[in-house]
Amino acid sequence: MRLDLSRVAQGCRLGVLTGLGKSGQHSLEVPGCLLYTRCATVPHLTQDTLHTLRDLPSVTQVSVDSLAEHHEVLEEFKEGVRKFAGLHDTVLFCSLHDSANTSPAGHVTNKTVSVWGSGGRIELTVARFMAIQAAIQPDCYQSMADGETWQAGTSRKRVRKAVDRTLAHLDECLVLHQKTQELKQAEIFGVVEGGDIIEERLRSARETAKRPVGGFVLDGFHSAAMDQDVRAQLIKATSAELPQEKPRLVLGVGRPDDVISCVEAGVDLFESFFPFQVTERGCALSINYTIDPDPETAGTSTPTVLEFNGEMPAVKKLNSNGDENMMPFEMNLRDKRCVCIEGDTPQTHMRAYVHHLLVTNELLGGVLLMLHNMEHYLGFFKALREAIARDCLQNFKNRVLHCREGD
Repeated sequence: MRLDLSRVAQGCRLGVLTGLGKSGQHSLEVPGCLLYTRCATVPHLTQDTLHTLRDLPSVTQVSVDSLAEHHEVLEEFKEGVRKFAGLHDTVLFCSLHDSANTSPAGHVTNKTVSVWGSGGRIELTVARFMAIQAAIQPDCYQSMADGETWQAGTSRKRVRKAVDRTLAHLDECLVLHQKTQELKQAEIFGVVEGGDIIEERLRSARETAKRPVGGFVLDGFHSAAMDQDVRAQLIKATSAELPQEKPRLVLGVGRPDDVISCVEAGVDLFESFFPFQVTERGCALSINYTIDPDPETAGTSTPTVLEFNGEMPAVKKLNSNGDENMMPFEMNLRDKRCVCIEGDTPQTHMRAYVHHLLVTNELLGGVLLMLHNMEHYLGFFKALREAIARDCLQNFKNRVLHCREGD
């Protein structure tokens, strides 16, 4: 695996990650995202339905917390999750947690971390964690880590302990990695921790970079847990300590404005859980990411499931429970007011139809929304790469943030 950078401008890294997968024939453009799954399946979509979308990422993300309780079945199967789940030709990246879920804190020790499956808490030693990786047979995976320092008010002592634990876990994982036949061709990503303490972030980055890892996972920067400016400053400082030729994947960041901020700070890869979260809220993504629109070519591209004709979504803030109301970049299709827009266009009829499917709890509603949201999100990343390549990131950023603010 190798990251070939074609352009580095104002902190943004544009390039291609090549040599992916056991065959080394796959590649992934950066900045880019992984294909989000739950238990190796994209929510709401069958494999055939999923592959009606264009330009799907070549790397699919699975997580230990969704697969740990199936460890024995996968171990007996012996051929890994890719074949077990009937996935098309894809590269597998395995993370520890599903960023779309919130896991209880306070269950980490010097020897174990915990994940939560449908049956409850599963405590993992490094040996058990690596046995699960051997059963999953990913092409790349993050090492076991203590990632519980993102909560506000975490003490410096607790953060230091998390960095020490994470480095110790990485060393143990590397030893077992070399001894595990099923992982011989896999790449291990080291995890950079440190909470919001810059000294610990830098120490974690420097020490992790000394290890023989294929890339880096930047943990503890979750969108809901850290101020955007603080996150950007920490990532920028951390990235300066990491080798340029190895990819950086940030966990827990999905909102378009947060993605742009992280890209400017030097991040290459993101998860794509955000479209799923938007779908679960009964909302459709509406990101204004067009670069220098040309009236002669407008409307000639293949439409997504839903189109908005340039209409800005009504922007509301989340309530105290974090649900019901919309976040920025979304149109709430459960709300009748958002589909009763003046005009008689096919797009308006489609929104009204999806609204009907959602309020009557028809499964097709989730399918159509997920298709739209994934297509829209992938389009955002494609436009982001084009903006960096054409040196017009500020214009692109202004348009996206204009949508966020609902101006």
